[in-house]
Amino acid sequence: MEERAKKSAVDSVVEQVFQIRPEHLNAAGRLFGGRLMEWIDEVAALVGIRHAQSNVTTASVDNLKFMRGAFQGEMVVLIGRVTYVGSTSMEVRVDTYVESLDGVRKPINRAYLILVALDQEGKPIPVPGLIIHSESEKAEWEAGIKRREMRRQRTEEGF
Repeated sequence: MEERAKKSAVDSVVEQVFQIRPEHLNAAGRLFGGRLMEWIDEVAALVGIRHAQSNVTTASVDNLKFMRGAFQGEMVVLIGRVTYVGSTSMEVRVDTYVESLDGVRKPINRAYLILVALDQEGKPIPVPGLIIHSESEKAEWEAGIKRREMRRQRTEEGF
């Protein structure tokens, strides 16, 4: 298989905006966590498709941290970016914010997902490497290595 060129994280960033409507709410009147998880998975998949230039599948959700609720009428902004790559997989970070009318964004969720690039038969294929440009990208890469080790340990423990 031919080796693919490396890509920058900025090449595959996805920003998606939703306005919370009544059908997005749970019984307590807040954004239903399952709906947010769906949006996060969709954004992560789009990031993965852009980076790998192929189909992808979600292998796992490493972390999903709910920091605060969101309510009807609020605008929710999801921003996804590649933070770490392996041979056939990518770690994608999705940050979710509530954006006020004056453009101020307050974080409400952060998630890390692992996606695997697939060929047309659904078999894993190599993904492009990741070019690190900044100190924050370097810190995410190093943290991604630690998260990968934690995933391996959990797998060994049957988790």
